[in-house]
Amino acid sequence: MRFQNKVALVTASASGIGKATAEILAREGAHLVAADLNPDSLSDLSKSIKAEGGIITTNEVNVLEEEPVKNLVDSVIANLGKIDILVNAVGGSTIIQNSSASVDNLAFDDWNKVLDFNLRGTFLCTHEVIKHMKRQGNGKIVNISSDAAHSLGEPSSAYVAAKAGIMAFTKKVAKESGPYGVTCNAIAPGMTLSERIQPRWEGRSEEQRQIIIDQIPLGRLSKPEDQAKVIAFLASEDANYVTGVTIDTSGGKH
Repeated sequence: MRFQNKVALVTASASGIGKATAEILAREGAHLVAADLNPDSLSDLSKSIKAEGGIITTNEVNVLEEEPVKNLVDSVIANLGKIDILVNAVGGSTIIQNSSASVDNLAFDDWNKVLDFNLRGTFLCTHEVIKHMKRQGNGKIVNISSDAAHSLGEPSSAYVAAKAGIMAFTKKVAKESGPYGVTCNAIAPGMTLSERIQPRWEGRSEEQRQIIIDQIPLGRLSKPEDQAKVIAFLASEDANYVTGVTIDTSGGKH
């Protein structure tokens, strides 16, 4: 039970990588604080975790907005006394209609939407949580970047810039917070068959799918659980001497 007596706040915890991470942390003893905008999915997550004997507190909150994030963190501290783990899982390329638009076809409004969606929540949650982690003298923060940050794959330049920003942000926060006993790391997933990506994947031709798979040395797309397992490692005491690192979780694609 790697996370016994730990309080773990996971954003975007009702689906995809966030959900898979939430399930692992709860299964291994954490008091899970699940934040998401989808009340039905949060309810389903709560039922499944409680059915397995886990402990969960759900919060329907938009972590892209400053005041709700502050209220969320203040509430967790008031009720549970601490936050040991923060997983910033909000993000994605499909927030705009043409998620693979070339830079000359990318509207400025879409550029802003993608940057906001991928950077704002990570900043706001880290900004609020790290104050308490510094005071505690310990804490683990894990962010989600993407292999797109290396200009791999189809996503737009906005998504590439945003996920490269997550990598740089992670390094900077690690440098600032290390002296206080707080680590900050990230993962950089390749294409992952989450609920949001699965329909797009199924909409491709067999030939198109094979071209993508042929670029991955491990010969398959990742599942959310593949990513969650690495996040759980970075959130655990096994990674106490790891900080400022982004682990490529792309099946060997470079």
